[in-house]
Amino acid sequence: MIPVTLFEGQKVALFGLGGSGLITARALQAGGAELVAFDDNPASVKKAHQIGIPTGDLRKIDWDNCQALILAPGVPLTHPQPHWSVDLAARAGVEVIGDIELFSRMMQKQGRTAPFVAITGTNGKSTTTALISHVLSSAGRDVQMGGNIGRAVLDLDPLSDDPANQVYVVECSSYQIDLAPSLQAHVGVLLNITPDHLERHGTIENYAAIKQRLVAASDIAVVSVDDDFCRQAANSIEHNSTPLLRISGTPVSGSDIGFDGSDLINEAREPVISLTGLGSLRGQHNGQNAAACLAVCQSLGVSNEQVLSGFSSFPGLAHRMEQVGTVGNVLFINDSKATNAEAAAPALSSFDKVHWIAGGLAKDGGIEALAPHFSRIEKAYLIGEAAATFAAQLGDTIPYEIAGTLQQAVNHAAKDAGMKFGDASPMPESGAGSVAVVLLSPAAASFDQYANFEIRGDAFKKAVSALEGFKGIED
Repeated sequence: MIPVTLFEGQKVALFGLGGSGLITARALQAGGAELVAFDDNPASVKKAHQIGIPTGDLRKIDWDNCQALILAPGVPLTHPQPHWSVDLAARAGVEVIGDIELFSRMMQKQGRTAPFVAITGTNGKSTTTALISHVLSSAGRDVQMGGNIGRAVLDLDPLSDDPANQVYVVECSSYQIDLAPSLQAHVGVLLNITPDHLERHGTIENYAAIKQRLVAASDIAVVSVDDDFCRQAANSIEHNSTPLLRISGTPVSGSDIGFDGSDLINEAREPVISLTGLGSLRGQHNGQNAAACLAVCQSLGVSNEQVLSGFSSFPGLAHRMEQVGTVGNVLFINDSKATNAEAAAPALSSFDKVHWIAGGLAKDGGIEALAPHFSRIEKAYLIGEAAATFAAQLGDTIPYEIAGTLQQAVNHAAKDAGMKFGDASPMPESGAGSVAVVLLSPAAASFDQYANFEIRGDAFKKAVSALEGFKGIED
């Protein structure tokens, strides 16, 4: 844990006692703050009190003597309307900040001796954060990874006796950035911006501005040029003379590091690192993630050889285009994290011969946005409440069946793929070309049949591993 000594001997209010809120409270206590914490959920308040965190109704405290309100990222700051605790703080002129801000201020207080990498974006930030952490760790760095992925940022280890070898790699959501007005990373990464969380930020412009703030304040900015908002951010950052590395998931002109479908390339479009054969980095979206990782690692003095070594051993993230294993020449992919159409598109675009398992609790629009990828699908196996809706949207474009359950979908898809491609040439290590794939990429939430996407993904892996002839990726 990183003790937060910024408010030693001073009164601080905290609202939100979930996982990260409890860690933040403990860090403030360890740093000597006079803390009072609260939550709208009485059970959360009781739990905090039982573990020794001072609690009290923030409606009844003297805000004039309070130095700050520490707000959990899930609590509304501005939209659809400020939380009542935010209103009380504003009336008293008390700043409202979050745990990422506390972390950043502590890094500044301690002289910023350990590099701090911050990653944001609408999609891909967890994979990119994990990839950067893995590559740096494999290169011998003491990596502390957390934030919006894994451990809460204040639960990371404090500065070591060798801070120059220590690297903090932190995933930042828009909620967290919004509560971090003085956030300053050594290397800031912005991957992409598409409409998301507008109920919390009001407009796409506000959302984009929050994301841009992270890279604009960084010592070195790594920014994708694959969408309009990011291109505008890159141009603005360059205009302000912040060192900038442009990246892309394509070989687009003007990027310092791009991806041509097989290799990471430099500005002259010369190959730098090949991703061929790396199944965990398959697809254009992972080309962009890898380009971001390479840019960060180059900024921190890691060689291209070390980066390639890290890429080669990267296992990927569970439930995100996770390679489960094979049966004969058929590869099984768990992409249970794809809970809407936009999230399912990268997986579908990465293969040509897909036996697609889709369905669950449908989101607005269903799978209409995936129509450009239907030509890659051999057959669809539809499950859950969305089955009938998805069937109507597929129409006569591709064969489908209403499988109903995930177990039945796995069994039928495995049989069909094995019959059609069982005599195919040996399966390559990666690439879309001749790989026959059974893909769980539901394009729907899990809540009709499973408590969360992780449980759904685990059920898929269990069903696949029970198939005759199953071979795990590590076997």
